[in-house]
Parts: sequence; C-alpha cells; structure tokens
Amino acid sequence: MATFEYEALTASGRRMTGTVEGASHEEARRVLDGMQLTVRSITKAVPPRPRTAIGRSEFLLFNQQLAAIARAGIPLERSLRELAADAASPRMRRLIETIAGELESGTPLGEAFGKHHGPVPALYGRIIEAGVRSGRLGEMLTSLNRHSETAAQTRRIVFEATCYPAVLVAFAAMIFTGTLLYVVPPFESIFEEMGTRVPRATEALFALSHSVGPIWLVLGGLGVSLVALRFLLAGFAAGRRFKETVSLSLPVLGRLYRDSLLNRLADAMAMLIGAGCDMPTCLRLAAGTTGSEWVQGECESIARHVEQGGDIMAAAGSCRILPSLFLYSIQVGAQRNELSDSLYGLSEMYSDQAHIGQGRLQALLLPLLLVVVGAFVGSAIVALFLPVVHLLTAMQGYG
Repeated sequence: MATFEYEALTASGRRMTGTVEGASHEEARRVLDGMQLTVRSITKAVPPRPRTAIGRSEFLLFNQQLAAIARAGIPLERSLRELAADAASPRMRRLIETIAGELESGTPLGEAFGKHHGPVPALYGRIIEAGVRSGRLGEMLTSLNRHSETAAQTRRIVFEATCYPAVLVAFAAMIFTGTLLYVVPPFESIFEEMGTRVPRATEALFALSHSVGPIWLVLGGLGVSLVALRFLLAGFAAGRRFKETVSLSLPVLGRLYRDSLLNRLADAMAMLIGAGCDMPTCLRLAAGTTGSEWVQGECESIARHVEQGGDIMAAAGSCRILPSLFLYSIQVGAQRNELSDSLYGLSEMYSDQAHIGQGRLQALLLPLLLVVVGAFVGSAIVALFLPVVHLLTAMQGYG
C-alpha cells in the first residue's frame, strides 16, 4: 500500500487536505469518492528521509545480533521482527521493520539493506551480499564488527589526541583576537604620534589588528567549504578516490588506513575462498566489503586479468594499494592448495600492523600537536610584546 496526498472539496465547498492509502491512484481516488469528496489533486507522498543515521554503538549491537541469528540458521524475516520488538530506539525499530517487510515481499537480503545506506553504512549491503553468496553471513557480519571496532579505536585515538590541543588553540585564538582589538590599536596610535619607525613584525601586527573581522570570516568560510567539500566528494566515485588518496598520503595515518583495508580484504577473501568461490568472484566481492574505491578498482583489474588466463603477480606493477607481498602470498597459497590459510595469515599480519600503527599514532600525535600549538602560542606572545619592547626603546631614545 502506498500513501497519497490529496486536496479536495467537501459537499459544502470547504477545502480539505490530507493523506489516504491505496494500491494505486485510482484506488485512492475511489476511497475519496466514497467519502463524498470532490478531488482536486492527488499525488503520491514522498516518504520522509531519516534525519540522522543510526548510532554506531546501536548499529554494532544490531549487527552482532544479526550475526548470531545467521550462524544459528534462524529465518531472518521472523528474527528481524523479534529484533525490532526489542530495539530500544524508535528509529532503529522502524528501520528493522521496514527491512523485514521488504524481505517478506521477496527483496534479496543484500538489496534490502543496500536501500537504506543513510541509516546504515554504505557498504553494509555489499557485505550482506558477499555473506549470502558465500554461505558465511554470520562470519562476515562478525568480521565487520571486529573491523568496525578497530576503526572506532583509531577515531578515538585521534579525537583524544586532538581535543586538548584544539582547546588550547581556541583559547589562545580568543586571547589573541581580544588583544588585537583592544590592546594593539593604542600602541599604534602612540607610535604614530611619536613618529617612530617600527620593525616589520610590529607593522604586520598592526595590519592584523585592522583586519580581525575579515580574517575570521575567511577562516569560517574556509571551514564551511572544507566540510561541504568532504560531503560533496563522498557523492561520486572520483571524489571518494581523491579522499582516499589524501588519507593514504598522511604520515602514520595513511599506513594505518592501508593496513586496515588489507586486513579487511584478506579476511573477507579467506571466508569466500573457504566457501568455494572462484578467484575473480572472490576478489570482486571481498573488495566491495572494504568500501575503498582504490581497492575495488585494483581487485577488478586483477580479476579481469585472471579471467583472461593471466598470472596474479603480473598485475602487481599496476597496483598502488595491494602490495606485491599480498599478491605473492595469494599466488603461493593457491599453488599449494593452502589459499584460505594464507589469507587468514595475511589478515592476522595486517591486523597486528594496524594495532602497532595505532600505538605509534597515539605516541606521536599528541606531542606533535602540542609542539605546533606551542609554536603558535609562542609566536603570538612574542608578537604581542614587540610593541611594548619597541615603545620602551623609543622612549629611552626620546629621553
């Protein structure tokens, strides 16, 4: 049943608007005719978009429950109804009930979740599809939770490391702005009256005091532009690839991001190979579970190369994300009939490297940011005291 918005007139000529349900426009119009209304317009209502995404912890709990249900072999349609009844959040309850209804109407599991890429992660439908095709949905969902916890821990490290320096910068910026507005101008007037020439650094400080408002407007506009650009780039493949390129070029963080991608790719490939998927299919499905445009492009290229009878290592030269060691281990594992074990070993290795990277990030990021903040605050203090020093020097020469 669909919902239709209508505008109609009552028998007394009073205008009336509202909504009515029906399988089609004609059925909705018949319902309104039965209410003795003269229909002026009727249109299909646009379903409201969710205002916010499902909370991360809420989603991880749901994913963990869904993984347990999949491992137990319980029919998902009935199980989702039970999960919806137990959901603490109304929006989560509505989402689960909607997906359960789509499954009951015959929509494939991956497609049903893929339709709701606003409330749930965009790659969730791909992970569901890979799990269904491999027959290892429970393992795939459990793996997603594990990788999500690693990503959440990285975000927590970055947040904790940047929070204190950000507060210091904000506090210093407020003091510096107040000084430029109320302290520096009187010194400029004194120097002008004395006719004393000041150094370039002090002249620059005086110039800043004249442009405090425009500077903050530019900085605010730059911040808004960066946020808007981030969401804009996420809307198409080339933009996402550019964001990934920037992330991969960052010191420490880039290596950590790359290791996390390889960990997820190797883990998914191991499950798919264990379920009997051929190599090209395995590469395509596993790449989709990473959510990385670079990984998907490189795995698609390797899959086509393998389908044409080529060697995996022959495609290593065109890969930027997938290292030669990764591809060589796949090739050797396939030759020895130990491909699944080799992939699990690669997954553990990159998982260990990701955890080492997290420790390195935690050890380096906070001290580095404090040095940057200290340099900024120190420069601001020196700049603020320059007029005082030069004023005292000028007064001594004047005396």
